[in-house]
Amino acid sequence: MNLFGLAHAVAKAGIVCIASVSMAWGCTGIMLSGLDGSIVRARTAEWGPFDLETKINIIPSGFTYSAGEMPDGQEGANWFGRFGMVGISMLDHGAPADGLNEAGLSAGLFYLPGYTEYQEYLPELAKNSIPGDLLASYVLSQYETVDEAAAGLADVRVVGVVDETLGFPFPFHLLVADRFGGRIVIEYIDGKLTVFDAPLGVITNSPNYDWHMTNLNNYVNLSALGLPAVEASGLTFAPLGAGSGMIGLPGDFTPPSRFVRAVAFSQTARETEGGYDTVREAFRILDNFNIPADAAEGAQDDVKSDDLLYSATQITTAADSQNLVYYYHTMYDRTVHLVDMKQIDFGAMGEEMTVFETNGDRKPTLVNMTPSN
Repeated sequence: MNLFGLAHAVAKAGIVCIASVSMAWGCTGIMLSGLDGSIVRARTAEWGPFDLETKINIIPSGFTYSAGEMPDGQEGANWFGRFGMVGISMLDHGAPADGLNEAGLSAGLFYLPGYTEYQEYLPELAKNSIPGDLLASYVLSQYETVDEAAAGLADVRVVGVVDETLGFPFPFHLLVADRFGGRIVIEYIDGKLTVFDAPLGVITNSPNYDWHMTNLNNYVNLSALGLPAVEASGLTFAPLGAGSGMIGLPGDFTPPSRFVRAVAFSQTARETEGGYDTVREAFRILDNFNIPADAAEGAQDDVKSDDLLYSATQITTAADSQNLVYYYHTMYDRTVHLVDMKQIDFGAMGEEMTVFETNGDRKPTLVNMTPSN
């Protein structure tokens, strides 16, 4: 079958900015559905310069969140979480950048350098302002559906606050998905909240989301089926192997190329039963997006450390919105770990979140299969 019937799916073209951006954070996100109704949002998290020191956060419902200090020193918004959640935090940030809440809403931040322009910070609205790096946590703590999230974000200001580790505000956009099949991408363009429908459930990095969707029109020839043999001047030319229908599929690590590949692989994925079978397929697809350490960085990066990184892809996660299970594996240990949210009473956890390292000893799980004599 033809891979793309995208006339109805491609978003309307908008303003596209042109900028030179670094590939330091090169995340890829996809979505798959299972026959049992499972909806899985899965993603990689790449960062080349140093270890993100990822941690699992289990946060109770009713938790008190603080936006912290705004650019002028005032305190930002404080709010109570409506829902409990499980997610991954990075760089000792106190809230997840990717996660799943107990209502089945999942969300993940993705780097968008050169294109994100948060809303203007207004001192008189400090108490209604949050930094961009708390966008995922805010959405997960408050909302059950993508429609609720899109409407609710109109009432809060998302502003740029300098991150102490990097020395500049994190430029992010956000993929949000609910258990009913809704999926949107949230961006801040020219200082305004912009919401895109995301029917394909794919996201990468710069440029803006609508540019990537328009770019798919350049790849409508791609197919999961092999090309037929052709004849010319009495000679027959046939494909040399399987996969000829994907000739022209871009293979580099840039966000536009990864977006096209992610759509190609997720739209031609095998049928899955749901639950972990769907998660397994998502992880298998995302294996194609693992970026070797230093393969996409180079001399342009001036943020380096002595951390030993086995991969620029530091963690890969999957959120099953129907079955309420959050999965991950790391660059240190490819063994799949999970948190089953159905076994957690988020209302009885108290007032503190539970935090633990995703791979504390930084050692792989190796099973010795050598037969004994």
